[in-house]
Amino acid sequence: MASKLVTYAELKEHSTKESLYILLHEKVYDVTKFIDEHPGGDEVIIAEAGRDSTEAFEDVGHSDEARALLKDLLVGDFEKTDELKTKGPSSSSSSHGGAVNSAVEQGSNAMYFVPLAVLGAYFAWRYYSSGSI
Repeated sequence: MASKLVTYAELKEHSTKESLYILLHEKVYDVTKFIDEHPGGDEVIIAEAGRDSTEAFEDVGHSDEARALLKDLLVGDFEKTDELKTKGPSSSSSSHGGAVNSAVEQGSNAMYFVPLAVLGAYFAWRYYSSGSI
């Protein structure tokens, strides 16, 4: 049986909670029935609608069980076009998707800065408090 070829237009058509497709590893999956059961909530999946979700999916570190569920959700292969780059959101993606990515990047930067600032403050406190005795 030949796999269905899903276009970018079809992927974008299915980007609501009522009908939701995601793109992972150049394959398209219909996650509509699974969205309410998703342990991370429906917002994280909806935020990935209409674009390549591979990086976000892999960054979370999904279990073998989660990957096994994908077999039953497969719609078909993605038709590669210039409209959707696999390295990130396209220029035609919604501003909400861009805002989500921007917030994630800022959160990642804070993940390094805040602990380093706390550590620096601790050592400064230790240095100055030991010299004043």
